Amino acid sequence: MPFFLRPRSRWCVLHVRAPATDVMSVLVANMADFDTIYELEDEEDEHVVSDEHLARYCPEPVVMRGAGYITVFGLSNRFDTEFPSVLTGKVAPEEFKTSISRVNACLKKNLPVNVKWLLCGCLCCCCTVGCSLWPVICLNKRTRRSIHKLLEWENNRLYHKLGLHWKLSKRKCESSNMMEYVILIEFLPKYPIFRPD
Repeated sequence: MPFFLRPRSRWCVLHVRAPATDVMSVLVANMADFDTIYELEDEEDEHVVSDEHLARYCPEPVVMRGAGYITVFGLSNRFDTEFPSVLTGKVAPEEFKTSISRVNACLKKNLPVNVKWLLCGCLCCCCTVGCSLWPVICLNKRTRRSIHKLLEWENNRLYHKLGLHWKLSKRKCESSNMMEYVILIEFLPKYPIFRPD
C-alpha cells in the first residue's frame, strides 16, 4: 500500500491508497505549519474599520492661502513658500518648497495674461454686454486645470507615498464673503494592513 505525507497544519494528513482506489486519511500530530490557509470567521468581521472612523483620526488639513498682491477670480498670483510646522517629519522642507515653487511658476506664467484680458474685458464690457469677460473666465479655468494637473503629478510622484494629498480647493475668505482658491494638504488615513483583501 503506497502512502504519502502532505503537511497542512500542526496535524499532517497521511493518505493511504487502498486496493479499490479509495483514499483513507489518518492524522499525524506535531508537523510544521507551513502551507495552511485558514478561512476568516464571521466574528472577525466586527473589527472592520470604516472610512469615516479612519478620517476621524486624521489631523486637520493644512491650508495654504494665496500670498500674492493680485487675485483674479479668487486665484492669487503666488502661494507662500514658508514651511508649515505641522508637516515636520512628514515631508522635507526642500521638497515642500520645490512643489510650491512649481505652482508659483505656473501662476507666474498664466496670471499676467489673465489680468491683461480682464482689463480689456472691463473696458469693453459695456459695448459687448459682458461677453468680453468670457476669455478671462476661460483662461482662469485653464490655469486652475493646469494647477490641478501639476498637483496630481506631485501627489503621484511623492506625496501619496508619504501619506499626503495636495489639492486646489475653493474656500470662503475669513475676512469677507468672497471665495478664494487655496492649496489643501490633506493627511491620508492609514489603513490596517494586517487584514487580508
